[in-house]
Amino acid sequence: MPELPEVEVTRLSFAERIRGAEVTGVRVGKPLRWPLGCEADALISQRVGTVSRRGKYLWIALDRGGLLLHLGMSGSLAFSDRNGAPGAHDHFDLVTSRGTLRLTDPRRFGAVVWSPSLEAGQAAKLLARLGVEPFDAVFDGAHLHRALRRRRVSIKQALLGGDIVVGAGNIYACEALFAAAIDPRTRSDRISRVRAAGLVDAIRTTLARAVEAGGSTLRDFRDAHGAAGAFQRHAAVYGRAGLPCPICSTAIRRIVQHARSTFYCPRCQRR
Repeated sequence: MPELPEVEVTRLSFAERIRGAEVTGVRVGKPLRWPLGCEADALISQRVGTVSRRGKYLWIALDRGGLLLHLGMSGSLAFSDRNGAPGAHDHFDLVTSRGTLRLTDPRRFGAVVWSPSLEAGQAAKLLARLGVEPFDAVFDGAHLHRALRRRRVSIKQALLGGDIVVGAGNIYACEALFAAAIDPRTRSDRISRVRAAGLVDAIRTTLARAVEAGGSTLRDFRDAHGAAGAFQRHAAVYGRAGLPCPICSTAIRRIVQHARSTFYCPRCQRR
């Protein structure tokens, strides 16, 4: 599933290229998770404004409202003036004077939804329960510590919930917990203020490194240029079960938490 770094990398790969373009056509293919929310023809002749991100959603501002996009489990966006005829898994085209933005989603868990603004309509409903952005100033050790004190689940599960902080998906939660030397099984309300502050730094550093590396491509993620991510090559623990820890050489372990694989070092990440 594309996580925050992959979504941000996707945004950066086409945001400036499409900004200011005029919508000249819209093609809606097979139904996605939610209906478009407006007549497709109503988008034609509008100008594209800023492309921003909130959590794992992209917002494409238009003259009247905008489009909220989600890549779902397996979606990707491509922006090109040579996309060609749509394939079986190409479910939405936004055709503009500068090229076509195409959503490809084999599993159709993604979405393209029109809303009058980010603060109204379907966009407001979908974004209402999201936690803070990891690079916002409000996300600090005190904020995380307060939120964790109200939870009695593992710290890994708390991070994956997305209602405390967005962006710490499975790969990046594993990597951040390793960087912060925290056992992923530790109960959230037992994380001290000092350790919470260290975890905030680890989350930010991990996500920033992932964006710089173009995200992670474990299966089929590509940015809007078609480029794959490289962060997975530099992971310290994720996907490295049985291999030596880069710090202490202890074999990395894999466990399953709430149906998700967790990778950690049993020596560096003691409870």
